[in-house]
Amino acid sequence: MRLVEQPETQAVGRALVERGVRTVRLVGHGSSDAAASYGVYAFGLLPGWTALRDSISLTVYYDAALDLKSSAVIALSQSGQTPDVVEYATRARSRGALTIAVTNDEGSALADVCDLTLPLAAGPERAVAASKTYLNSVAALLLMAGFAAGRADEVADGVRATASLLDETIPPLAGDAARIATAFAYVGRMYVIGRGLEYSTAREIALKLTETCRIAAEPLTATDLVHGPIAAVDSLVPVWTIASRDATLHAVKDAAERARGAGGVLVASGSAAAEIHGAPYRLPVPEAPAPLYAPLLSVVAGQLFSAALARQRGFDADHPERLTKVTLAP
Repeated sequence: MRLVEQPETQAVGRALVERGVRTVRLVGHGSSDAAASYGVYAFGLLPGWTALRDSISLTVYYDAALDLKSSAVIALSQSGQTPDVVEYATRARSRGALTIAVTNDEGSALADVCDLTLPLAAGPERAVAASKTYLNSVAALLLMAGFAAGRADEVADGVRATASLLDETIPPLAGDAARIATAFAYVGRMYVIGRGLEYSTAREIALKLTETCRIAAEPLTATDLVHGPIAAVDSLVPVWTIASRDATLHAVKDAAERARGAGGVLVASGSAAAEIHGAPYRLPVPEAPAPLYAPLLSVVAGQLFSAALARQRGFDADHPERLTKVTLAP
Protein backbone atom coordinates (compact mmCIF):
# COMPACT_ATOMS: atom_id res chain seq x y z
CA MET A 1 0.00 0.00 0.00
CA ARG A 2 1.71 3.16 -1.23
CA LEU A 3 0.36 5.34 1.57
CA VAL A 4 2.24 3.27 4.15
CA GLU A 5 5.56 3.30 2.32
CA GLN A 6 5.77 6.87 1.02
CA PRO A 7 8.36 9.15 2.71
CA GLU A 8 5.79 11.93 3.17
CA THR A 9 3.96 9.80 5.74
CA GLN A 10 7.11 9.49 7.84
CA ALA A 11 7.92 13.21 7.46
CA VAL A 12 4.46 14.21 8.71
CA GLY A 13 4.69 11.80 11.64
CA ARG A 14 8.06 13.19 12.70
CA ALA A 15 6.85 16.79 12.40
CA LEU A 16 3.88 16.13 14.67
CA VAL A 17 6.17 14.84 17.39
CA GLU A 18 8.92 17.43 16.99
CA ARG A 19 6.51 20.40 17.15
CA GLY A 20 5.21 19.39 20.57
CA VAL A 21 1.61 19.41 19.40
CA ARG A 22 -1.05 19.55 22.10
CA THR A 23 -4.20 19.73 20.01
CA VAL A 24 -5.08 18.33 16.58
CA ARG A 25 -7.72 20.26 14.65
CA LEU A 26 -9.32 18.44 11.71
CA VAL A 27 -11.30 20.18 8.97
CA GLY A 28 -13.01 19.02 5.81
CA HIS A 29 -16.37 18.63 4.09
CA GLY A 30 -18.42 15.61 3.08
CA SER A 31 -16.44 12.36 3.08
CA SER A 32 -13.38 14.24 4.33
CA ASP A 33 -15.35 15.44 7.35
CA ALA A 34 -16.55 11.89 7.98
CA ALA A 35 -12.91 10.77 7.98
CA ALA A 36 -12.13 13.60 10.41
CA SER A 37 -14.60 11.99 12.85
CA TYR A 38 -12.38 8.93 12.79
CA GLY A 39 -9.28 11.05 13.38
CA VAL A 40 -10.67 12.23 16.73
CA TYR A 41 -10.53 8.62 17.95
CA ALA A 42 -7.25 7.67 16.28
CA PHE A 43 -5.34 10.52 17.94
CA GLY A 44 -7.17 10.08 21.22
CA LEU A 45 -6.56 6.34 21.48
CA LEU A 46 -2.99 6.10 20.13
CA PRO A 47 -0.91 9.10 21.33
CA GLY A 48 -3.57 10.26 23.79
CA TRP A 49 -3.84 13.71 22.20
CA THR A 50 -6.87 15.98 22.14
CA ALA A 51 -8.29 15.98 18.62
CA LEU A 52 -11.41 17.69 17.35
CA ARG A 53 -13.34 18.47 14.21
CA ASP A 54 -12.84 22.21 14.17
CA SER A 55 -15.26 24.90 13.02
CA ILE A 56 -14.28 26.32 9.64
CA SER A 57 -16.81 29.12 10.00
CA LEU A 58 -15.32 30.31 13.29
CA THR A 59 -12.04 31.10 11.56
CA VAL A 60 -13.01 31.83 7.94
CA TYR A 61 -16.26 33.76 8.42
CA TYR A 62 -16.06 35.11 11.97
CA ASP A 63 -12.28 35.60 12.00
CA ALA A 64 -12.00 34.45 15.62
CA ALA A 65 -8.59 35.35 17.08
CA LEU A 66 -7.55 31.84 18.09
CA ASP A 67 -4.04 31.07 19.30
CA LEU A 68 -3.03 28.00 17.31
CA LYS A 69 0.68 27.84 18.18
CA SER A 70 0.35 24.49 19.96
CA SER A 71 -2.04 23.04 17.38
CA ALA A 72 -1.61 20.87 14.33
CA VAL A 73 -4.22 21.47 11.65
CA ILE A 74 -5.02 18.53 9.40
CA ALA A 75 -6.97 19.81 6.40
CA LEU A 76 -8.63 17.01 4.43
CA SER A 77 -9.79 17.55 0.85
CA GLN A 78 -9.65 14.93 -1.86
CA SER A 79 -9.38 17.58 -4.58
CA GLY A 80 -7.37 20.02 -2.49
CA GLN A 81 -9.42 22.85 -4.01
CA THR A 82 -12.26 23.41 -1.52
CA PRO A 83 -12.11 27.19 -1.02
CA ASP A 84 -12.96 27.52 2.67
CA VAL A 85 -10.73 24.60 3.66
CA VAL A 86 -7.85 26.27 1.80
CA GLU A 87 -8.62 29.60 3.49
CA TYR A 88 -8.85 27.96 6.93
CA ALA A 89 -5.44 26.33 6.45
CA THR A 90 -3.96 29.65 5.28
CA ARG A 91 -5.16 31.51 8.35
CA ALA A 92 -4.25 28.69 10.73
CA ARG A 93 -0.68 28.66 9.43
CA SER A 94 -0.40 32.43 9.91
CA ARG A 95 -1.50 31.95 13.52
CA GLY A 96 1.23 29.46 14.32
CA ALA A 97 -0.32 26.08 13.60
CA LEU A 98 1.54 23.24 11.92
CA THR A 99 -0.61 22.72 8.83
CA ILE A 100 -0.89 19.39 7.02
CA ALA A 101 -2.77 18.87 3.76
CA VAL A 102 -4.27 15.42 3.26
CA THR A 103 -5.23 15.39 -0.41
CA ASN A 104 -5.18 13.29 -3.55
CA ASP A 105 -3.64 16.18 -5.54
CA GLU A 106 -0.10 17.14 -4.53
CA GLY A 107 -0.24 20.18 -6.80
CA SER A 108 -3.47 21.56 -5.37
CA ALA A 109 -4.12 24.91 -3.73
CA LEU A 110 -4.39 23.22 -0.33
CA ALA A 111 -0.99 21.60 -0.71
CA ASP A 112 0.47 24.98 -1.66
CA VAL A 113 -0.70 26.75 1.50
CA CYS A 114 0.17 24.02 4.04
CA ASP A 115 3.52 23.29 5.69
CA LEU A 116 3.37 19.62 4.74
CA THR A 117 1.37 17.45 2.37
CA LEU A 118 0.38 13.83 2.81
CA PRO A 119 -0.67 12.54 -0.65
CA LEU A 120 -3.52 10.04 -0.54
CA ALA A 121 -2.03 8.09 -3.47
CA ALA A 122 -5.47 6.83 -4.48
CA GLY A 123 -5.01 7.29 -8.22
CA PRO A 124 -7.35 9.25 -10.51
CA GLU A 125 -10.75 10.04 -9.05
CA ARG A 126 -13.29 9.15 -11.74
CA ALA A 127 -16.40 9.45 -9.56
CA VAL A 128 -17.89 12.41 -7.74
CA ALA A 129 -18.79 10.25 -4.74
CA ALA A 130 -15.58 9.44 -2.87
CA SER A 131 -14.80 5.84 -1.99
CA LYS A 132 -11.12 4.97 -2.29
CA THR A 133 -10.05 8.44 -1.17
CA TYR A 134 -12.24 8.09 1.92
CA LEU A 135 -10.53 4.82 2.80
CA ASN A 136 -7.10 6.33 2.25
CA SER A 137 -8.00 9.38 4.35
CA VAL A 138 -8.89 7.13 7.28
CA ALA A 139 -5.68 5.14 6.78
CA ALA A 140 -3.65 8.37 6.59
CA LEU A 141 -5.04 9.59 9.91
CA LEU A 142 -4.37 6.21 11.49
CA LEU A 143 -0.76 6.21 10.26
CA MET A 144 -0.17 9.76 11.51
CA ALA A 145 -1.56 8.86 14.93
CA GLY A 146 0.62 5.75 14.97
CA PHE A 147 3.74 7.83 14.32
CA ALA A 148 2.73 10.30 17.03
CA ALA A 149 2.38 7.43 19.50
CA GLY A 150 5.74 5.87 18.62
CA ARG A 151 3.97 2.83 17.17
CA ALA A 152 4.55 3.46 13.47
CA ASP A 153 5.68 -0.05 12.52
CA GLU A 154 2.87 -1.74 14.41
CA VAL A 155 0.20 0.47 12.84
CA ALA A 156 1.70 0.17 9.35
CA ASP A 157 1.60 -3.63 9.67
CA GLY A 158 -2.03 -3.43 10.78
CA VAL A 159 -2.97 -1.27 7.79
CA ARG A 160 -1.27 -3.72 5.41
CA ALA A 161 -3.07 -6.68 7.00
CA THR A 162 -6.40 -4.86 6.76
CA ALA A 163 -5.79 -4.03 3.10
CA SER A 164 -5.24 -7.74 2.42
CA LEU A 165 -8.52 -8.56 4.15
CA LEU A 166 -10.25 -5.98 1.96
CA ASP A 167 -8.93 -7.60 -1.20
CA GLU A 168 -10.44 -10.91 -0.11
CA THR A 169 -13.71 -9.42 1.12
CA ILE A 170 -14.82 -7.12 -1.69
CA PRO A 171 -15.85 -9.68 -4.38
CA PRO A 172 -18.25 -11.75 -2.22
CA LEU A 173 -19.47 -8.66 -0.35
CA ALA A 174 -20.34 -6.93 -3.62
CA GLY A 175 -22.53 -9.88 -4.60
CA ASP A 176 -24.29 -9.93 -1.22
CA ALA A 177 -24.85 -6.16 -1.34
CA ALA A 178 -26.42 -6.37 -4.80
CA ARG A 179 -28.83 -9.10 -3.67
CA ILE A 180 -29.89 -7.24 -0.54
CA ALA A 181 -30.30 -3.90 -2.34
CA THR A 182 -33.29 -5.19 -4.32
CA ALA A 183 -35.41 -5.04 -1.16
CA PHE A 184 -34.71 -1.30 -0.71
CA ALA A 185 -35.68 -0.02 -4.16
CA TYR A 186 -38.47 2.22 -2.82
CA VAL A 187 -36.98 3.33 0.50
CA GLY A 188 -37.04 7.10 1.02
CA ARG A 189 -35.55 7.46 4.50
CA MET A 190 -33.02 5.58 6.61
CA TYR A 191 -31.07 5.91 9.81
CA VAL A 192 -27.45 4.73 9.97
CA ILE A 193 -26.24 3.87 13.46
CA GLY A 194 -22.64 3.68 14.68
CA ARG A 195 -20.80 4.49 17.87
CA GLY A 196 -17.23 5.45 18.74
CA LEU A 197 -14.80 4.50 15.99
CA GLU A 198 -17.67 3.49 13.74
CA TYR A 199 -19.52 6.80 13.93
CA SER A 200 -17.31 7.98 11.06
CA THR A 201 -18.51 4.92 9.14
CA ALA A 202 -22.14 5.79 9.87
CA ARG A 203 -21.58 9.31 8.56
CA GLU A 204 -19.91 8.06 5.38
CA ILE A 205 -22.52 5.39 4.62
CA ALA A 206 -25.36 7.86 5.21
CA LEU A 207 -23.67 10.31 2.84
CA LYS A 208 -23.30 7.66 0.15
CA LEU A 209 -26.96 6.65 0.44
CA THR A 210 -27.99 10.29 0.19
CA GLU A 211 -25.82 11.41 -2.71
CA THR A 212 -25.98 8.29 -4.89
CA CYS A 213 -29.42 6.84 -4.06
CA ARG A 214 -31.36 10.00 -3.14
CA ILE A 215 -32.32 8.51 0.20
CA ALA A 216 -32.67 10.90 3.13
CA ALA A 217 -30.23 8.97 5.29
CA GLU A 218 -29.27 10.37 8.70
CA PRO A 219 -26.22 9.21 10.66
CA LEU A 220 -26.71 8.84 14.39
CA THR A 221 -24.81 7.52 17.35
CA ALA A 222 -26.47 4.61 19.09
CA THR A 223 -27.44 6.94 21.94
CA ASP A 224 -28.73 9.71 19.65
CA LEU A 225 -31.28 7.29 18.22
CA VAL A 226 -33.17 6.99 21.51
CA HIS A 227 -33.09 10.75 22.20
CA GLY A 228 -35.83 11.64 19.73
CA PRO A 229 -35.24 9.96 16.34
CA ILE A 230 -36.61 6.61 17.57
CA ALA A 231 -40.06 8.24 17.37
CA ALA A 232 -39.77 8.31 13.57
CA VAL A 233 -38.80 4.64 13.19
CA ASP A 234 -41.36 2.31 11.65
CA SER A 235 -41.53 -0.34 8.94
CA LEU A 236 -40.89 2.30 6.25
CA VAL A 237 -37.71 3.66 7.87
CA PRO A 238 -34.98 1.00 7.84
CA VAL A 239 -32.14 1.23 10.35
CA TRP A 240 -28.60 0.33 9.26
CA THR A 241 -26.43 -0.76 12.18
CA ILE A 242 -22.63 -0.99 12.23
CA ALA A 243 -21.58 -3.55 14.81
CA SER A 244 -17.88 -4.05 15.47
CA ARG A 245 -16.27 -5.98 18.30
CA ASP A 246 -15.13 -3.13 20.49
CA ALA A 247 -16.16 -1.35 23.67
CA THR A 248 -19.24 0.22 22.01
CA LEU A 249 -20.87 -2.99 20.76
CA HIS A 250 -23.35 -3.20 23.63
CA ALA A 251 -24.67 0.30 22.81
CA VAL A 252 -25.19 -0.59 19.15
CA LYS A 253 -26.97 -3.83 20.07
CA ASP A 254 -29.26 -1.95 22.45
CA ALA A 255 -30.09 0.67 19.80
CA ALA A 256 -30.83 -2.06 17.26
CA GLU A 257 -33.18 -3.79 19.69
CA ARG A 258 -35.03 -0.55 20.33
CA ALA A 259 -35.34 0.10 16.58
CA ARG A 260 -36.65 -3.41 16.00
CA GLY A 261 -39.16 -2.94 18.80
CA ALA A 262 -40.42 0.19 17.04
CA GLY A 263 -41.01 -1.79 13.85
CA GLY A 264 -37.84 -0.79 12.03
CA VAL A 265 -36.29 -3.15 9.50
CA LEU A 266 -32.66 -3.77 10.44
CA VAL A 267 -29.58 -4.04 8.26
CA ALA A 268 -26.66 -5.43 10.24
CA SER A 269 -23.12 -4.79 9.05
CA GLY A 270 -19.66 -4.93 10.57
CA SER A 271 -17.62 -7.78 12.04
CA ALA A 272 -20.23 -8.39 14.77
CA ALA A 273 -23.25 -8.30 12.45
CA ALA A 274 -24.31 -11.72 13.69
CA GLU A 275 -24.91 -10.22 17.15
CA ILE A 276 -27.63 -7.88 15.91
CA HIS A 277 -30.69 -9.99 16.65
CA GLY A 278 -33.68 -9.91 14.38
CA ALA A 279 -31.92 -8.32 11.40
CA PRO A 280 -33.31 -9.78 8.15
CA TYR A 281 -30.43 -8.29 6.14
CA ARG A 282 -26.76 -8.76 6.97
CA LEU A 283 -23.51 -7.60 5.36
CA PRO A 284 -20.79 -8.91 7.67
CA VAL A 285 -17.09 -8.18 7.19
CA PRO A 286 -14.07 -9.98 8.66
CA GLU A 287 -12.75 -8.99 12.06
CA ALA A 288 -9.93 -6.46 11.76
CA PRO A 289 -6.50 -6.95 13.40
CA ALA A 290 -7.65 -4.51 16.12
CA PRO A 291 -10.69 -2.23 16.61
CA LEU A 292 -8.85 0.81 15.23
CA TYR A 293 -8.68 -0.84 11.81
CA ALA A 294 -12.32 -1.97 11.71
CA PRO A 295 -13.72 1.17 9.99
CA LEU A 296 -11.54 0.45 6.95
CA LEU A 297 -13.49 -2.77 6.46
CA SER A 298 -16.99 -1.91 7.66
CA VAL A 299 -17.46 1.14 5.43
CA VAL A 300 -17.02 -0.93 2.27
CA ALA A 301 -20.29 -2.77 2.92
CA GLY A 302 -22.15 0.55 2.77
CA GLN A 303 -20.25 1.77 -0.27
CA LEU A 304 -21.02 -1.39 -2.22
CA PHE A 305 -24.64 -1.42 -1.10
CA SER A 306 -25.10 2.23 -2.15
CA ALA A 307 -23.58 1.59 -5.57
CA ALA A 308 -25.81 -1.44 -6.13
CA LEU A 309 -28.95 0.34 -4.97
CA ALA A 310 -28.22 3.37 -7.14
CA ARG A 311 -27.95 1.13 -10.20
CA GLN A 312 -31.23 -0.59 -9.36
CA ARG A 313 -32.96 2.77 -9.01
CA GLY A 314 -31.61 3.90 -12.38
CA PHE A 315 -29.14 6.48 -11.02
CA ASP A 316 -25.54 7.06 -12.04
CA ALA A 317 -23.66 6.54 -8.78
CA ASP A 318 -20.47 8.02 -10.23
CA HIS A 319 -22.11 11.28 -11.31
CA PRO A 320 -24.96 12.20 -8.94
CA GLU A 321 -27.14 15.08 -10.07
CA ARG A 322 -26.29 18.58 -8.80
CA LEU A 323 -23.00 17.45 -7.28
CA THR A 324 -19.42 18.29 -8.29
CA LYS A 325 -16.06 16.97 -7.14
CA VAL A 326 -15.05 20.24 -5.52
CA THR A 327 -17.16 21.37 -2.56
CA LEU A 328 -18.08 25.02 -3.09
CA ALA A 329 -19.40 25.75 0.37
CA PRO A 330 -21.67 28.82 0.63
